[in-house]
Parts: sequence; C-alpha cells; structure tokens
Amino acid sequence: MAPQNPPLPDGPGGPRPTSAGRPDAPALVDFTIDLTAQEVLRQAQVLSALGSDWDPMEALRGEEAAYALLYSGLDDEQQRVYDDLVASGVLPRRGDGSAAA
Repeated sequence: MAPQNPPLPDGPGGPRPTSAGRPDAPALVDFTIDLTAQEVLRQAQVLSALGSDWDPMEALRGEEAAYALLYSGLDDEQQRVYDDLVASGVLPRRGDGSAAA
C-alpha cells in the first residue's frame, strides 16, 4: 500500500527537512499570508467606529484624570505600596498621591 503523504522531491538547496526528524513525515512547505489588506480594513473600521468628533487629546486627558483619581485618597498602607511601586519604576509618579486635583 502506498503512503498517504508521499515525500516531496528535494529542492535546489538539498534534501527538504521533515517534521520531528522522522523520515516518513511530510516535508515542510513555505506558508505565508499577507494581512496588509485586512489590517487596513480593521483600521478603517476602528476609525469609523470612533466617529469624526473623536479627539485623541481629550481622550488622553480623560485617561490621565482617571489615573489621578485612582491613585488619590490612599490610606497609609496603600500609599506605602504605591510609593514602593513608583520607587521601583513599576508605576510613574502621578500628582502628589494625596488627593484628586
């Protein structure tokens, strides 16, 4: 009985590699997909969903305000952990850490 996946002929660079080093495994083949068109479509859909009135600077200001609120009004233990994380470079220093501006 003939094998279901006969080996492909050798290429110009010599014998084709086989998967898992087994001589009876099918040869590897080049497989590429160009996602450029899909990425352009995705970006267009994101921008369309954001709408024409979307202001990236306003969104950034809102995000910064949310972070300021998140790290405000900390109790002593939370402030100690926050200060440790800032000192170790895990978090950036935001405001004075005592209250929302």
